[in-house]
This record gives sequence, C-alpha cells and structure tokens, in this order.
Amino acid sequence: MPVTSHVLVVGAGPVGLTAAHELARRGLRVRLIDGAPGPAVTSRAVAVHPRTLETFDQMGIAAPFVAAGRQNRAFTMFARGTRLVRLEADYSSMPTRYPYSVILEQTRTEALLREAVGRLGVRVEWGTRLTSLEQEHDGVRARLEHTDGSTEEYTAGWLVGCDGGHSTVRKQLRLPLIGESSETWELADAPVTADLPQDTIYWVHTGRQALMMVPYSREGHWRLLDTAPGTTGTKPGGGAATASVAERFGAKLGTGLGREVRVGEPEWTSVFTFQQRMVPRMHDGRVFVCGDAAHVHSPASGQGMNTGVQEAYNLAWKLAMADRGEAGRELLHTYSEERVPVGEALLGSTRKATFLVQFKNTVAGFMLPVVFTFVRNIAPLRRAIQRKVLGSISGLRLGYPESTLTTQQSGGGTLEPGTRAAAAAARHPGSPGADALRDELRDVRWTLLVAADGPPRARRTARAVREAFSSWLSVRTLGGPAGAPGQLPDPGGRLRATLGLAPGAWVLIRPDGYTASGGAELTTAALERALAPLGRAAVLARAAALTDAAVLARMDAPADAAVLARADAPTGTAAGPRTGPGPRTAPRLGSALLPDPGGPTATALRGPVPQPGSRG
Repeated sequence: MPVTSHVLVVGAGPVGLTAAHELARRGLRVRLIDGAPGPAVTSRAVAVHPRTLETFDQMGIAAPFVAAGRQNRAFTMFARGTRLVRLEADYSSMPTRYPYSVILEQTRTEALLREAVGRLGVRVEWGTRLTSLEQEHDGVRARLEHTDGSTEEYTAGWLVGCDGGHSTVRKQLRLPLIGESSETWELADAPVTADLPQDTIYWVHTGRQALMMVPYSREGHWRLLDTAPGTTGTKPGGGAATASVAERFGAKLGTGLGREVRVGEPEWTSVFTFQQRMVPRMHDGRVFVCGDAAHVHSPASGQGMNTGVQEAYNLAWKLAMADRGEAGRELLHTYSEERVPVGEALLGSTRKATFLVQFKNTVAGFMLPVVFTFVRNIAPLRRAIQRKVLGSISGLRLGYPESTLTTQQSGGGTLEPGTRAAAAAARHPGSPGADALRDELRDVRWTLLVAADGPPRARRTARAVREAFSSWLSVRTLGGPAGAPGQLPDPGGRLRATLGLAPGAWVLIRPDGYTASGGAELTTAALERALAPLGRAAVLARAAALTDAAVLARMDAPADAAVLARADAPTGTAAGPRTGPGPRTAPRLGSALLPDPGGPTATALRGPVPQPGSRG
C-alpha cells in the first residue's frame, strides 16, 4: 500500500516534539498532530534534569533551555521552623557538563522544542485527533478527525504515540496500564513572599505533613506542592477558591519555615490523584508508545517529562536505521527491552520519593531535627546522601549494560559498555579532545573511536570500515599524525588518556551517546560481534571477507601510502570530514580499496545512500 509519510507522531508535548525532531534530523518525513486546539497554557513539569540537558546538547539545542531557566544545584529541608540541611548537588562521581537541573515551565520547554522542530521543517497540526489505527504489513492506517468535524484516513510507515496518560494509541494497541492509584496532591503556581533565596528547591515539613517549593526563573514566583490538600477549587480567577488556596499554602509554609509567608493569587492550581502504572511493552509491530502513554506516576521526583524525552531519543535513531534498511527489525525490539525496565525502576523510585516527600508520620516530624543533625555534621554521610538523591533524579546513572546492543569485550578502555560517553567529554571541559567528542556525539550516526599507533591490522580495519559503512558509522582516530583522515582532535592525548585506550584499542558509541562495546584491538571479527545485534550479520560477514582479502592485499602493496591517501580522501563532490557540530555528508567509497561505488557489492556494504536533505 502507498506510504504517504514515514512517521506519524501523535502528541505534540515535549516527548512528541523530541521524537519529531530526532526523526526529522535523520532525514525521515514526519507528520506531527495533536488533538488540542493549540499549545498548552499550563505546566505540569518544571525541571529539565542533567541527562536530558545532555540529550538536548546531543540534539544541538541545549543552549536556549539553559538560558531560559533557572539553574538549581541544591535541595534544602525545613521542619517546624528549623532549617535541617542544605544538600548541594554533587556530580563528582558522574561527571557532566550540566551539573544542575534547569527549572523551566513545561510551556516554555515546549515552545523551545517547537522552534527546533520548525527549523527542520516540521509543524504541529493542532486540532487533529487520532480516532483509530489499523496495522498492515507495510504501514499503519490512521483515522484522523479535525476540529471542523471532517475526517481523514492517513497512511504512514510508522506511528509513535506520545499522546499522554489517556493515550488513544495505547488503547488501540490494547496495551494494559498496570498498577494502582495513589495519593491526592495539589499544585499551584503563585507569587510568594518569604525571604528565601531562589537558588534551591525547598522541602518543608509542618510537623504533620510536607510541602515543596520550586523556584521559577521569574523572581518571586514558585511552583508549590501540597501533599495533603484540603477541598478547593481548581480554577484561578481571584474568587473564594483561589483565595483559600493561597491562604492555606501561606499558613502551612509559614509553620514549616518558621517565618511569615505571603502567597499571592495563584495563576493556576490543580488537585489530582496520581497513578502508578505502566505498560508491559512499548512496541507492537509498526506502532510505539512513549512518555505518559507508556507510564504514569507520582510527580515527586520530576521524572515524567525527562523520562519521556529519553524514550523518544532512544527510539528515534533505531526507527530511522530500520526505516532506511541500515538495520533489521530486531533493532526495534531493543526499544522495549531497554525502556520497560527503566519504567519499572522509575515506578519503584517514585514510590519511595512519594513516601519521603509527603512524610505524613507526626512522630517522624519530631525526629527529623535529630536525624539531620547527624547528616549535617558528618560530611561523608552528607555526601553519600547528596550523590544518592541527586544521582537518581539526574538521570546520569541510567545505562544499558544488560541490553542486547551491549557486548562485553575486554580491553576497551575505562568506559564500561552501556554507559554515557558524555561522561568522558565532561572530565576535562574546555580541552580540545573533550570538545571534539562533544561535537562527535551530535552526529546522528554511530561512532567508532580507534586509538592510533596500533597494529597494522587495526589501522587497515578502521580504514576499510570507514569506507564500507560511512552512511551510518563515523570512524574517528585518536592520536597519530596531525591532520590524519578521520582524526578526532586531541592534542596532548588528554581524552585518549581519560578513555584509557591503548594503541589500537577501540570503543563503539551508539547514536544516543551510550557505549555499546570496545576492545583491545580493532578487528573485523570484533566489530562484527559488536554490530551483530543490528541484524546486519550477513553484510558484516561480506565486509570482513572483503577486508581480509582484496583490501588487505591492496594495503600490503608497495604503493600503500598513496593508496591510503586516495582512499581516505573524499571523491567527486561529496563533503569530507565534519569540521563542526552536526552530521557529516558521507564520502563516497574510493575505488582504490573497494569495488565500483555504484556496483552491487559496494551498495550492499554501505547501505542506502542518504537522499537530499537527509541527516543520516
């Protein structure tokens, strides 16, 4: 059947916008719809955590988010009028270029993401609602309804559901949302006068219950959370309902902080009973679910939006590779494989966070000053708590060590497979090697880093692989003569030392910035094992055979240097190695090493050639 668009993304919140951005950045055509009449005017999420900031950096869009919000590096606790402790952000064991959360209203986050997807030619179709879907062998038939009552039948190759907790996509797939209802809480966005610095999140215990205060970038404005609200209206407007909300928040916060607190008229309030539920799988055929469409939970640790963004980022590169034939459909199964356990762990951690945030036990309220006297005065204990609490919220400890895509091979340096490569770039910020790796992580392709000065076989393999798979694999060399083809600038070898790569050693990095494998010496057999989960085993075997036969024979010939120089140089009009952020245009295969670039063997080796406008 005809496929009129590669991907239909349902839902234009932060998760759907992230999915649309990353799919479009990889050259896929995207249609982005949302049943709402226009952008949201109220905010649920208020924090962009460090790993999400790293993700935005890899997408090339982080700077506006940092500029628009307020950096938060601390968590301060009060109880019954006494300050218990101030926990400072400690990321020394999980280095990052973003050692803070950015406090930013979700409405502003969405606006910045809409600007980003707009630059890639994608616009949101508001007032367009998915009513049903039907999967076929080579696509998904979606039925859409517009605000004027007209209907449309639309066919896409893939469908990504980012349509929230009441997801139509999830219901159409008959995916159960398993779990339970939980507590009833209240949120309010309001001006507050309390003589408090807005450089920290506050947890405030009255002796009977807890509240939280999150500072917005606007001076004097806060997101307030009451874990034991009374009966109140849910709409602002200056009437009795909002007045009672302001008075009640002011009285409770005054008791907990031990000072006068005046809460102004809320701009928005919401009383809600949150759920702790998730789906057992996130992928069915050509349809996927992300974010709240896949899991809903307590807002205690501010993980919902951030987790959804990570899911969209995890899915987009896999879907793009499968769509272009650069990987088999088995790659798509790793989306559920990797993200369902994250969702399960998230529900567990938010249950704990919910218990700690609300802390309703009256006796415990009296014990808090005693407990936190020890925490405040015993530095190792305080640091351990800081790392534990902020580490789990930051997302920086998330990895995929048990994934099918992660292969353990010895001698691959200090980065453990399945962990963030961005950690290495953050060890020495501002150094040429760190900045070069940061730029490399913005490439939409896989990255293969190879340490120079290794055995001749490792050098030959790196050159052959660069030629064979340049459309989806960036091969970069650390060290060696200045200006060598594919070299990642690292004068002084600081990045190479951080990575712990001996001569000839290598590390393979996924398009989402997580390490997949590594080894002491790059060989075609080792690389084939590392990339086998992509479903390209047959193609890799042909590459190995070619490398071990004709290519290696050519490289061992007397004219070795001239041959290599011709092979590593771009031919025709194709662009050479990237000199700045963003993806490269893959060079054409050089005839010195491989068969005719237009021939069937070369085509099979390198995969589909990116079309004009593709970022692959």
